[in-house]
Amino acid sequence: MKYYARRLTFYVITLWAAISLNFFIPRLMPGNAEDIFRAKMARKGELTPAMEKSIQLLFGSDDQASLWDQYLRYWNNLLHGDLGTSITKFPAPVSELIGQALPWTIVLVGLATVLSFVIGISLGAWVGWRRGTWVDGVIPASTLLQSVPYFWLALILIAVFSVNLAWFPIIGGYDTFMFPDGPVPTWEFFSSAVYHGFLPALTIVLSSVGGWLLGMRNMMVSTLSEDYITTAEAKGLRPFRILTTYATRNAALPSLAGFSVSLGFVVAGSIVMEQVFTYPGVGKLMINAVQDKDFALMQGVFLVITVTVLAANFLMDLLYGFIDPRARHNG
Repeated sequence: MKYYARRLTFYVITLWAAISLNFFIPRLMPGNAEDIFRAKMARKGELTPAMEKSIQLLFGSDDQASLWDQYLRYWNNLLHGDLGTSITKFPAPVSELIGQALPWTIVLVGLATVLSFVIGISLGAWVGWRRGTWVDGVIPASTLLQSVPYFWLALILIAVFSVNLAWFPIIGGYDTFMFPDGPVPTWEFFSSAVYHGFLPALTIVLSSVGGWLLGMRNMMVSTLSEDYITTAEAKGLRPFRILTTYATRNAALPSLAGFSVSLGFVVAGSIVMEQVFTYPGVGKLMINAVQDKDFALMQGVFLVITVTVLAANFLMDLLYGFIDPRARHNG
């Protein structure tokens, strides 16, 4: 129980520090979102006295609040789900924009990350079990794919399968002439989303499966030389049971830590990949926010990414402590 209490305390303090930095860093930067938005409205000829008052109310500059009062107000807004208002898509709330992009990234990058992990760990365990045979030839091919920059691999897949063969679309997350009908998407819209997301998902799987495979293979080779594996073989246990229960389970433990980090960065998405495919995810939303200097939107995206990374690592720590009792006693 002390293990879980320590981990919970650590992540609560880390979350507080991350949210505090998310508040202070934009305010220490030169310029602010209010000035940018005011200049944007002035260029359009829409900066009336009423609009000026609305801008002051929107960004909280109508009162001379201290930095501490602004900090407390920021926490109060967060607890009420208010992440601010986007200046490039005014008056859309930041939480609404992130909520629209988040499902696309979670479904695409999340499923692709889990799939690449499962494939890599399974192949790595098999290659490590059959070490020294022709199966080791899988390693150079997977390592080559891993060494290729994933955005370059995405461009190759687009050139081959989208431009030359015309099997898949070049851009977008769904057919532009098809929109979800109500909160539950139709089968046609779902099929269109899967069709558009196939190449981006394939890019992620091909570029990341090699790392999981190589790491798992090396851990399997090390685990198979342990005394408890020799003891299991001496007892006459079936090879399949030794492979799954004794070797794979222990060899996969280090990979779980890396998987928790990868799972946490699912929300960040493969930023460049989403830009290459013009995929409507959080990664593309963040790039647009940086290009347009939309500080409120950047702040909201960074906060969501931070919280997701911490939550994924916390859940994986709990799982790690459940799988490996040594972590509970020594961690």
